[in-house]
Amino acid sequence: MRKTTEGIKGQVISVDTPELMNMLHVGRKAATDIGTAANARITIGRRVLWNVKKIQQYLDGISE
Repeated sequence: MRKTTEGIKGQVISVDTPELMNMLHVGRKAATDIGTAANARITIGRRVLWNVKKIQQYLDGISE
């Protein structure tokens, strides 16, 4: 499982919903709302992953 979320040199490029919740320290609804607003959803079959780079850019853009 670890190989599916590790990018080049160990950088994480995508995460699943529970890991996104852990990264953002929020609940499932808030995590999916943020991911959707950032247009970071990646769907592969039934699996949903979130693009970490897009979420970071979105949060940087809305922060003061």
